[in-house]
Amino acid sequence: MFTEVLLGLLSAGLIFFLLRRNRKQVLETEDGWWGPGVPPDAEEDTTIHPFEVTTSNEELEDLYRRIDQTRPVPSLEDSQFNYGFNFQYLKKVVSYWRNEFDWRRQVDKLNRYPHFKTSIEGIDVHYVHVKPKKVPEGTSAVPLIAVHGWPGSFYEFYGLIPLLTDPSDPEELVFEVVCPSIPGYGFSGAPHKKGFDSVCAARIFLKLMKRLGFQQFYAQGGDWGWLVTTNMAQLEPETVKGLHVNFAPPSKPGLPMVLSIMLGRRFPKLFGFTNMDIERLFPRMEKQVVEPIKETGYMHIQATKPDTAGRGLNDSPVGLAAYILEKFSTWTSHDFRDLEDGGLTRKFSLDDLLTNVMIYWTSGCIISSMRFYKENFGKGLDQPHSKLPVLVPTGYACFPNELMHTPELWAKQKYHKLVTFTPMARGGHFAAMEEPQLMAEDIQKFIKIVEKKKKR
Repeated sequence: MFTEVLLGLLSAGLIFFLLRRNRKQVLETEDGWWGPGVPPDAEEDTTIHPFEVTTSNEELEDLYRRIDQTRPVPSLEDSQFNYGFNFQYLKKVVSYWRNEFDWRRQVDKLNRYPHFKTSIEGIDVHYVHVKPKKVPEGTSAVPLIAVHGWPGSFYEFYGLIPLLTDPSDPEELVFEVVCPSIPGYGFSGAPHKKGFDSVCAARIFLKLMKRLGFQQFYAQGGDWGWLVTTNMAQLEPETVKGLHVNFAPPSKPGLPMVLSIMLGRRFPKLFGFTNMDIERLFPRMEKQVVEPIKETGYMHIQATKPDTAGRGLNDSPVGLAAYILEKFSTWTSHDFRDLEDGGLTRKFSLDDLLTNVMIYWTSGCIISSMRFYKENFGKGLDQPHSKLPVLVPTGYACFPNELMHTPELWAKQKYHKLVTFTPMARGGHFAAMEEPQLMAEDIQKFIKIVEKKKKR
């Protein structure tokens, strides 16, 4: 009798422990209200409205007037992009912007895909929703939400979308793609209250996908999109069928990571380190210390006083372009700092780069986009989501010129079901825009594996 009671207590204790442990694996959150004032008494309008990007003569005349009134400041001799955006090349970019760039044509390109808005927690959330023209008989389209970062926008995915929704290979999966603008970015409304961080964005995007009728779907993200989609998987692991990321900085160093840093150079095979891991993780001490200082000044500004710096950028289109496009140079390749033109058109066209700038300019969102840094970093680095693993199948596309390198060992500390880890042949931080074909191939590879496992 005593033995049976003891076994019963132990069993109950074990079940309680497992349930409690499992409960802790899910990120918890509460609904918010980010509109002005207090929440209305009536239920929120869940209607989905078509949206169209527009422009006007007045908008363009104001832009040109501000460009024409810019006060030039020459760069230092032989400074290239090492002091920021080089003045000589900025003159060429601005001249093209003022005299040749056709914003109306780019607006038509933006409207090539259907845009919509819907109100969630007091914010008008903007998104692009692209359905495939045809789906092979006996199959269904795979729903995927793709989330951008800073200083990007939903436009980063315009080269990727057709590769997923209309693949040339009949053996490939066909996707239905949703590309939202993070609240405070692009054509999504900006929060009116403090505290809107990545978890809030994740909660809103989960609501968005359910409003669109998706009870389960895949998610993809880089930069802030990495964190937002990671939080989505942590909030509702049963809803997010799989997660694909192309940026995955370690959030909380564990023992394996610490040991790999201490011993990885000497015993690389012990930690599964490749030559790329060694090159990226163990450069000269000078490079380890100096590089982060060179490239993270913007982050400190935006994580502390975004409104101050943002005021000037919101008033000056040339200042805004220099601030944003410098990141598309350096974050694509650090070597581009030593080029007079910053290597900008080696990977991107000026039309695409200026279209992204114009999304920030015409929506007036630069300040609210910068605030996202303060809301996330202002709460400290030891947030609940940083302590929780991701338990959904995950694929990681590891691009060689990414800002921060994460070897497979480190990725597994966070993403416990890492299905694919792909060292990519080329590409940097803005991978979806820079290398859409490579990105599409890796998404296909990852989701095919997950789908096959689920069928089994």
